[in-house]
Amino acid sequence: MHYWLNLALQFFLSYISTVCFGILLHIPVRAYNVAGIIGGGVWVIYWVMYYQEAVGLAFSNLTAAILIALCSRWAAQHKKMPTIVFEVPALVPFVPGGQAYKMVRNFAIGNYHLVTVYFYQVVVIVGAITLGFGLGELLNRIIHYRHWKIVKKHR
Repeated sequence: MHYWLNLALQFFLSYISTVCFGILLHIPVRAYNVAGIIGGGVWVIYWVMYYQEAVGLAFSNLTAAILIALCSRWAAQHKKMPTIVFEVPALVPFVPGGQAYKMVRNFAIGNYHLVTVYFYQVVVIVGAITLGFGLGELLNRIIHYRHWKIVKKHR
């Protein structure tokens, strides 16, 4: 029971953070709920992979970024909006702000060993997210191209 309650809390908090960031970016009001669902749903998948299944920091963030790209493309087509309207707010829970803060803090107090640990985490997370968005876009194009070829073949 505690596990499911924690998942629901994780979803709710990341949904709220995604929608709030969408408000800051002035995305259309009709995109709030879908962006929040994408952000919350992908965060729950990431959270289970990283914290429960111990998959690894890089692969968890890579998978999350790919899922954000795929879901955002689907939402953009159905809502007839640009993909970035859904991608950027959904990305907010994954930004390594906590690690970047800890890196700078430990640098300021002279704890250089922890600086390298947190710097490594920031680089891994940012790299995985960047690669994930690229792979997600590649998958979107492959899916779109195959769908287009099937439709064209049946005409």
